[in-house]
Amino acid sequence: MKIKLEADLLKDNNLAANYNRELFKSNKTIVINIMSSPGAGKTTLLEETIKALRNDFTVAVIEGDLATDRDAERLRSLGIKTIQINTVGGCHLDARMIAKVLPEFELEDIEILFIENIGNLVCPSGYDLGQDFKVVVLSVPEGNDKIPKYPVMFRRTDLTIINKVDLLPYVSFSLEDAKNDLESINPAAQLKVLSAKTGEGLEGWVNWIKEAYIQCTKH
Repeated sequence: MKIKLEADLLKDNNLAANYNRELFKSNKTIVINIMSSPGAGKTTLLEETIKALRNDFTVAVIEGDLATDRDAERLRSLGIKTIQINTVGGCHLDARMIAKVLPEFELEDIEILFIENIGNLVCPSGYDLGQDFKVVVLSVPEGNDKIPKYPVMFRRTDLTIINKVDLLPYVSFSLEDAKNDLESINPAAQLKVLSAKTGEGLEGWVNWIKEAYIQCTKH
């Protein structure tokens, strides 16, 4: 019975995800679902990414948190349309939550929509939101064990970002080990290494987004 219940829940989610996907496609809005554990630097990364993109693209954000809209306010201060979803204890966003807030956007005017998911390396990996790309952020203070300990998250993503590399001199973290672990779990995944705080490596991430936009909208 538990298996059937899980299947039914995922079926409902996937129906909503397909609805979202068709809506995004019809409006030529590309959607990037960003996931990580708490404190990996998703919001800071989004702030710097928005600054780098906003002169060339119309950007918006769906911000997911258990409670408060503090991260959403940080992004709104940049002049970016940001809609908050509070899950009140839920460990992930699902496609129905996304569908519910989409009427608050004028999607025809939005070229890139970021979804900042709940800080969690388990639950968000299993839910399709209708996005074009899944991105996971891993920060170096978290240590080298996260990729092998949470393989489903890293196996289901298109891009892994290793953030906070400015802290490498102060923590025990091996970029080489992280690269090897990721390749063993997801050989097709791309990897970007950066520091959202200092800007090191940020250009590579921004260029990845620009190329993703071209690839998704050229037809």
